[in-house]
Amino acid sequence: MLKKKLLKVAFAVMMVGALAFYGCGKPAPKAPAKPIRIGAMFALTGPAAFIGTPTKLVAEMVVDKINNEGGIDGRPLELITYDTGGDPTKALLAVKKLVEGDKVIAMIGPTRTGTGMAVKKYLETKKIPTVMTVGGDPVIMGGKFGSYNYIFKAPQRSSIAVQKVYMYLKSQGLKKVALITAEDGFGKDGKRWLTRFAPKFGLTIVAQESFGSRDADMTTQLTKIRGAGAEVIVCWTIGPAGSIVAKNVKQLGINVPLFQCHGLPDPNYIELAGAASEGNLMPATKLMTADQLPDSDPQKKVILGFIDIYNNKYKYDKKFPINTHSGYAWDAIYMVANAMKKVGTDADKLRAEIEATKGYVGISGVYNVTKEDHNGLGTDSMVILKIVDGKWKMVM
Repeated sequence: MLKKKLLKVAFAVMMVGALAFYGCGKPAPKAPAKPIRIGAMFALTGPAAFIGTPTKLVAEMVVDKINNEGGIDGRPLELITYDTGGDPTKALLAVKKLVEGDKVIAMIGPTRTGTGMAVKKYLETKKIPTVMTVGGDPVIMGGKFGSYNYIFKAPQRSSIAVQKVYMYLKSQGLKKVALITAEDGFGKDGKRWLTRFAPKFGLTIVAQESFGSRDADMTTQLTKIRGAGAEVIVCWTIGPAGSIVAKNVKQLGINVPLFQCHGLPDPNYIELAGAASEGNLMPATKLMTADQLPDSDPQKKVILGFIDIYNNKYKYDKKFPINTHSGYAWDAIYMVANAMKKVGTDADKLRAEIEATKGYVGISGVYNVTKEDHNGLGTDSMVILKIVDGKWKMVM
């Protein structure tokens, strides 16, 4: 009798163990993979919010796409975003929270050159691989601008955009140039390259004027330019200031071409400048005229795919029509993700792999990064646009 009872107890123990192990025929669920945290900071408020806000939406769009395709070796990306307001002090506070509090592995952003410079030294010290979405070159320049071992940027360098402008001017036989540039970091960066490269292209700077990025009228500066004998005016700024310059040029009856910089190709520019935008020229990413690209261009298929997702899946175009900035976060995150897929999340290995990026076909160009050039885009990544009947026309 005792023996039978012992056998029944043993059998019951075995059954409980089996049920616990097999879970009624189902294996125990795996613990979710630990996400890889990427920090992001954009100007979601302030004068550059019209760039920063849609950039954030694109960043989220890219992270969703990568995660839906399996993430990084099964680990999802987690994007943690803070608002800089376009303010250098706020940007530095934000990046410290991301690095020290949120423990991010890599960074993308910010939106403006000034905020990029405000966080550059800190990110270098902390060895955080960062792909910025700013227009100015100082973030990836050494010397007096500080080291940039861990800093990269997705948008074309200002120096590349300037050369593209000057290539066009030379092709049109224009030689006398007047400059009107913003007094902020981006404007100063443009002025630096505009003056430096002029002799190389056989151009003469006949006038140089500047303005505050929030100024509401530039007629005083443009009146001086009108009497300088310029054959073309080049303006270097982002935001509403560019459209004000265009209106003032028209009001003053200045009948020479107006060139804007690579930060202004945007439907908002045409809307703000109105009739004064007609005939304006500017360098831009190929994103603005994808349908005008030849089928042989390796970017065309990639760009059209991006436009389809942006417009038709997420419908961001309803509030934020595509502009030349729209692809920067896409390219920034993909460069980081592509590197992570190869070497993981170790900071030094990740930095080195981003620096080794070759042949990445992005929205803003085909990237070939080097130790000396932490951008990797040349003049062939840009086109020259002209506004004709309120639409973008590729002229080079």
